[in-house]
Amino acid sequence: MNAFTDRFRAGLIICGVIAAAAGAGIKLMKIQIVDHNTYTEDKPYVYTEEQTIHATRGEIKDVKGVPIVENKLGFNVVIQKASFPEDNEKANEVILRIAEFLRSEGYKYYDSLPVSSEAPFCYTTDDDDELSYLKSSLGLNVYATVENCMDKFAVDYEISDSYTPEQKRIIAGIRYEMKKRDFSLSNLFTICEDIDIKSVSKIKEQSLELPGIEILEDAIRTNPIVDVIPHEIGTVGPIYAEEYDELRDKGYFMNDYVGKSGIEKGMESVLRGKNGIREITLHNSSVISSEIKEPAVPGNTVHLTVDVAFQRDIQKLLEDFMKYLNEEEEECENITSGAIVVLDAKDNDVLALATAPTYRLDDYINNYPEVLSREGTPLINRATDGLYRPGSAFKTITATAGLNEGLVTPDSTFYCGTAYQFYEHTVFCTGYHQNIAASEAIRVSCNIYFYELSRLLGIDKIVEYAHLYGLGTSLGLESGDSEGYIACPETSAMLGVEWYSGGLLQAAIGQEETRITPLQMAVAASTIANHGIRYKPHLVDSIYDYLGNKVDDVTPVVSEVIPENYDYVYPTIIQGMIGASQNTPDGEFSLNGLGYDVAIKTGTPQTTSSERTSTTVIGFAPAENPVIAFSAIIEDGKNAKYLVRKIIDCYNKHYGNEIK
Repeated sequence: MNAFTDRFRAGLIICGVIAAAAGAGIKLMKIQIVDHNTYTEDKPYVYTEEQTIHATRGEIKDVKGVPIVENKLGFNVVIQKASFPEDNEKANEVILRIAEFLRSEGYKYYDSLPVSSEAPFCYTTDDDDELSYLKSSLGLNVYATVENCMDKFAVDYEISDSYTPEQKRIIAGIRYEMKKRDFSLSNLFTICEDIDIKSVSKIKEQSLELPGIEILEDAIRTNPIVDVIPHEIGTVGPIYAEEYDELRDKGYFMNDYVGKSGIEKGMESVLRGKNGIREITLHNSSVISSEIKEPAVPGNTVHLTVDVAFQRDIQKLLEDFMKYLNEEEEECENITSGAIVVLDAKDNDVLALATAPTYRLDDYINNYPEVLSREGTPLINRATDGLYRPGSAFKTITATAGLNEGLVTPDSTFYCGTAYQFYEHTVFCTGYHQNIAASEAIRVSCNIYFYELSRLLGIDKIVEYAHLYGLGTSLGLESGDSEGYIACPETSAMLGVEWYSGGLLQAAIGQEETRITPLQMAVAASTIANHGIRYKPHLVDSIYDYLGNKVDDVTPVVSEVIPENYDYVYPTIIQGMIGASQNTPDGEFSLNGLGYDVAIKTGTPQTTSSERTSTTVIGFAPAENPVIAFSAIIEDGKNAKYLVRKIIDCYNKHYGNEIK
């Protein structure tokens, strides 16, 4: 009886559970299906998103604190996902309306779509990576035409056929930019920067017709000085999707800006600051609150080693000298290219980097295609990236190797009879010097002395000492510099040219396939001045925080020390360089009668044309207690040594006659 009762009770409980479950199921079905709209309307959907607060980027100033790059408070036009229409057709109307307004006001909006702005459309770049990214982002194959791309934009974003082809292109361009910037609730899209207050008012007046379009006050990057070392200053830009994987691990957000070149890139970790975080609470996609969780910390300010006024004068000196050659020397017509580098001889502070032709930074930022199209390749920074044969200026390196390896002494002589036979090759000197020793060979630039010395050294030793001097290597300048290379069998193999026995002789005098930068030449000069101590060249002098407190002084870094095996090595070389400086004409170019000696070595390297040569000079002053080291090259020019007196006078003008 008890067992029966227990089973009966259990059955009742089970039936009750089943009935309750059935009732709940019916109720749930009614909620989800029958009364779906009622419940979704009555129950608010509240959620939070985090948004980046961009840190104010640090400024860039010259050694005296003159701003080269700074920030100002300005107004940016942004698109806010939370209030931007989800419907593509309505969103396209907003995009077109704000784009056409900005153009009518004279502003440029962000649009990196590599497609022409007018029909018939065509690609505007040959960059395979850029085109590959465009096509893959649209889900197209590598063979897609520009028409395929534009059609895919129209399908993906429902761009109406009622728009003109040019209007479709505007919408597609901004849609593409938004995709590259990963536009989302947590990522605002900045469509245009730094508009004036009048335009701000007009946009706000149209706010009802422009949902999602907002105006934000922000720190705007500006360039009060645009004509001083523009290549080294560099630019900043948005992070694109293809860059983000690498930068994400460094703490960047998708809508950050990052240094793209020059000091802006090289000192990114110092300049960037630390972004903050804003927490946004939304109710059914409408913002109901906004709270700063982490405030942004501004970046530090970088003070350079360059004096704006001195740099400008050295740049003008370079350009005036080329104009002088064009006017005074018949064989120097149409000279447009060259470079001058001036270093502090004590620690390789960069004092000036002049390159010609050059450009203004505002032109580069606002009209890059026009700058790119100019004659003379102004985008190449010849001071740090121009690769040249140094010519006879390289003989100082060959002399160092021979003297330091004990193959010659200051009194050792070789015979120069104008012609020199080396295996099947007959080469010549420009003079007839008879028995000649190292210092005199440097002074008169005797080729045959260095041909014979190279035979004793061999190519490996020449390359070894060139690298000890920093030639053919990257020097580690904060804004970047090119490596170049030194003539040898390995270099010939790299370049796909034949190495021949006579290449050893040409390598010893800075010809053949040696290509180095003017910066490397100046570093070689300062290394001689410091008796084999090579300092790393640097553009950054010190770092300050956003409150103006100094937080770091750049300490000179010794990159290499060439062991001085004999105490006569550098005195012998410097004696020859002093002798070379005395071979200048009287008058404005003279290096005589200064009250101190100057040490120089000139070169006349062959160019790619067999009919023309360039002109180089390296050196330092004073010879006895060096203050500055320098180099210069004039492509297809002559008499670069005439620049030396002008460089010294310019330095004394700005630095108070320190050379004496």
